[in-house]
Amino acid sequence: MPGTAESDTVVLAIHYQNENCHPDGKVGIGIGEDRAWSEQRLAAAKRLFAAARGAGVPIVHTRLAFPADMRTVIANTPVFRRFVEIGAWLEGSWGAEFLDGLGPEDGEAVVTHTRNNVFHNSILDEVLFPLRPRRLVICGVSTAYAVDHAVRHAADLGYDVTVAADACSTATLRQHEATLETLKLLAAIATVDEIVAEFRRLG
Repeated sequence: MPGTAESDTVVLAIHYQNENCHPDGKVGIGIGEDRAWSEQRLAAAKRLFAAARGAGVPIVHTRLAFPADMRTVIANTPVFRRFVEIGAWLEGSWGAEFLDGLGPEDGEAVVTHTRNNVFHNSILDEVLFPLRPRRLVICGVSTAYAVDHAVRHAADLGYDVTVAADACSTATLRQHEATLETLKLLAAIATVDEIVAEFRRLG
């Protein structure tokens, strides 16, 4: 897996997928009310990935995907009932694929999961263990759901957490900002420019 033993950081990238980040996806939460604002978030994520790769910082990509028949999907919440209703995130579909430019490169780990929390019932812990990171830089879609879940879970596991704020997106700017405000007691909130500058010092 790309990366260097000198780095104590891993970038955890969440749900940069067609279903929620592409205009033709079935779930518009990554696009939100302001398409230009959302495009800025995706461009920032690309810059973050490039800087991490240049510095040898590992990137672990997570993706949401359900079996095609959806029999095992636990539709116990409004959002999951909606996913079932519209047939979103189906394994093997275009929607479940990574957005162009925001997918893994050769050797980068990919973790598939089926709930909001990327750690829940997935192999993410096993993927992170050999990398032995002290800190996770978390970015992705959406700020208010999967990113929020990941930050809280990672903090409980003992990781130092940094949220790459402008590489995250959600349905509304208000929701995005409110989530970041609540996470300030659990994580450092940083801009991609700040994180890129740090990674360049490593490289």
